[in-house]
Amino acid sequence: MTDSADRPCFALPPYARALGITLANHEDGVPVLHMELTDHTTGRPGYLHGGAMGGMLEMAAIGALQAELTKRGLDLRPKPVNISIEYLRGGTNLPTFAKGQVVRAGRRVANVRAEVWQADRALPIASCWINFLLAAPKP
Repeated sequence: MTDSADRPCFALPPYARALGITLANHEDGVPVLHMELTDHTTGRPGYLHGGAMGGMLEMAAIGALQAELTKRGLDLRPKPVNISIEYLRGGTNLPTFAKGQVVRAGRRVANVRAEVWQADRALPIASCWINFLLAAPKP
């Protein structure tokens, strides 16, 4: 599936929509996600919940991988195998963004790095490595 500018896109799952994650834009065909601090995403008062950051990282990684698979013309279903999250600083009441980068995508396994940032992209508030098993779509 592509949008009118012929860039890969993907549909956000219900979990992402429940957190208020939206598609901000695309950079080089990879989706950039956006989220605001809300009651659903607040941890301690005024700060972004770590689980919300983790969910956003996972969605960004899946979006980047889907864009790569679409670009290659592959119809594979990514299944998360493991994720390692590094919480670097507290997220505050600012717009939050995330983007994934496919480091390697083979025939059966993919490795993706994702980052979440707020005011300054050079200062991420969290990052992760996530590994996926690439499976054939369900019949």
